[in-house]
Amino acid sequence: MVNRTENLDNILRQLMTDNGQQYAIPSSITDKQRMMRALMNVWAPKEISADFLRMQDEELQQQAEDKGVVEIADKGLTIWQGDITRLKVDAIVNAANAQGLGCWAPLHNCIDNCIHSAAGIQLRKECNDQLQGRLLKTGEVMMTKGYNLPAKHVLHTVGPIIESGVPTKEQEEQLAQCYRSCLDLAEQAGLKSIAFCCISTGVFHFPNERAAEIAIETVKRYPRQSIKTIVFNVFLDKDYDIYKQLLAED
Repeated sequence: MVNRTENLDNILRQLMTDNGQQYAIPSSITDKQRMMRALMNVWAPKEISADFLRMQDEELQQQAEDKGVVEIADKGLTIWQGDITRLKVDAIVNAANAQGLGCWAPLHNCIDNCIHSAAGIQLRKECNDQLQGRLLKTGEVMMTKGYNLPAKHVLHTVGPIIESGVPTKEQEEQLAQCYRSCLDLAEQAGLKSIAFCCISTGVFHFPNERAAEIAIETVKRYPRQSIKTIVFNVFLDKDYDIYKQLLAED
């Protein structure tokens, strides 16, 4: 039976071969995992061998176990603070870019990078197969499998980019459309639980408080049927405080 160190070494060798790169393989497990993630981030979508997927999936599932899987028991609207890749729900929402293939910057800490890195390279392959080179429109959503995530599916949506820091009415409507599009697709698929990230905040510069107001208002107005649990996943303390206050106001 191949141990974890040997498995990681085999993964790294295959990724370097696929990427046409050669580097010295580090000695520690943590450094091997960082190198694996960096190489996954720049991997160009292509056919994937079953042997590689077996090795990769074994490692990523162990990483998921190491982080700890979180199950949400609450019905209705709830807040959860932490790493969205730990949530065991029917779908998590990814704040994607228009290319729709994940973040290509090695080890970048955006949600797009984190989700693709935890799911595995087959997520980029499926996105590429679905899009066939076209770009995702702002407010559009695409559903994929979750692969090595605890979540069954990923909903990839593109929020508006606020270059001025002050959203226009059109951009506010585009953000609301992201939430409606995700809910529409989740309902069509009969999903029961969905976890939203803070779409368009962070590197897309949508003001956090206004983004939260739009998220909550849009979700509350949506005529849900199959969806029983909606999680507002936040990572920053300020976002937690904003959502907690807004949800308490009702």
